[in-house]
Amino acid sequence: MDERIWVAGHRGMVGSAITRRLQSEGRNVISVDRSVLDLRQQDEVEFWLRANQPTAIIFAAAKVGGIIANSNYPADFIYDNLAIQTNVIHGAHKAGVDRLVFLGSSCIYPKFAEQPIKESALLTGPLEPTNEWYAIAKISGIMTCQAYRKQHGRNYVSVMPCNLYGPNDNFNLETSHVMPALMRKFHEAKVSGAKEVMVWGTGTPLREFLHVDDLAKGVVWCLDHYNDYEHINCGAGFDVTIRELAETVGRVVGFTGDLVFDTSKPDGTPRKIMDSSRMRALGWKPEISFEEGIASTYRWYLENVAPTAVAA
Repeated sequence: MDERIWVAGHRGMVGSAITRRLQSEGRNVISVDRSVLDLRQQDEVEFWLRANQPTAIIFAAAKVGGIIANSNYPADFIYDNLAIQTNVIHGAHKAGVDRLVFLGSSCIYPKFAEQPIKESALLTGPLEPTNEWYAIAKISGIMTCQAYRKQHGRNYVSVMPCNLYGPNDNFNLETSHVMPALMRKFHEAKVSGAKEVMVWGTGTPLREFLHVDDLAKGVVWCLDHYNDYEHINCGAGFDVTIRELAETVGRVVGFTGDLVFDTSKPDGTPRKIMDSSRMRALGWKPEISFEEGIASTYRWYLENVAPTAVAA
């Protein structure tokens, strides 16, 4: 009855999904807007934690973006992410919060890691250069949780999701990931009557996509049941090529033109699929199919983002 779960980053795609999941279970969620609390400021974070006394924290706050954003703003990505996660983890310890779940990213793994990627692949090879600054920050977050567990006995764990999509995604073409970027491109091409849509790269890289509501279910499960030193993967269990992704998004949106691949643009990692067998062994599995998830995300986009939204 005294539970108070702080979802840090509650307005983002991941944080809002986790908040919905917790509230659907009747859990007591607390949150604070960034206009009130700047997570980059250590004194503000520590004051807020003392004043609000959460009993557990789910850390879903992060500065995120796609290849363009990571390439153009490397200092912003490493500084902001290092600052906010260090302040929250250290502040949680100082405030006596014994339970924290840290959300990372599959980009923590080496570019050429053996596939599917096991948790043990961490720090075994060079990272993908197009997002190494973000990846290094997330690796530091995992190890910070491990350090506070080792030195102070805190029950701080880390969950690594694969590529995510769903409601509240970022559809800004300058800073978004591949799924929302393609959705916006196809929608705008459909509305304008364009004959083709340009897709970055060769279309051959393989990627794993998980609906954010499936991740939220897994994260809440980990909050209640997972207590281990090593981080744990949370992925869909299958991957698709970027071409297959583009074809699926285009079909859902209703775009009937051609796909054109700009091979002068980077592909990134050739393949990235995680081994999530440990999560499945603990009882979690995704429930939302790939096309169903894309269709529901497109409906959300039409209702909330598209400037020329029409009924699907």
